[in-house]
Amino acid sequence: MITHTMIVSFDQPLPDSELDQYLGDIKQAMLATGYAESVETRRHLPIPGEDAIPALIATAIVQVTLADLDTLAKSFTAPELHEVIERWQARRSYRVAWANHESLA
Repeated sequence: MITHTMIVSFDQPLPDSELDQYLGDIKQAMLATGYAESVETRRHLPIPGEDAIPALIATAIVQVTLADLDTLAKSFTAPELHEVIERWQARRSYRVAWANHESLA
């Protein structure tokens, strides 16, 4: 098993309802690929002053568990995932950083 952890950073603040929709859409798309074993999403918990740090500050975290790296690579080709990414990128600009790793627990 491997974990694909994405740090999602929207360029502008989002209303809570819109962020909930984004996280739901990404989760649903990852599960629809048939490759993800599980998908968890969480909001970033900000601390005062972090916006002064010259780093990618998360809006949210998406963590996907998959069988192996080949399965992850296949999931990246799934049309369901590309449709959601393209729709959201057209709607709201955001960046993503990620790490593929074994379970941290």
